[in-house]
Amino acid sequence: MRQTRFAEAQIIGMIKEQEAGMPTAEVCRKQSLSTSSIRV
Repeated sequence: MRQTRFAEAQIIGMIKEQEAGMPTAEVCRKQSLSTSSIRV
């Protein structure tokens, strides 16, 4: 089974930040992700 880099709580937090209006690019920058990792 593949291990994820982030805990479930961290992923939920990122989604909630994006839903609250934070730009996807900013969420990715905070977590050191590429913008292509998050599908909108």
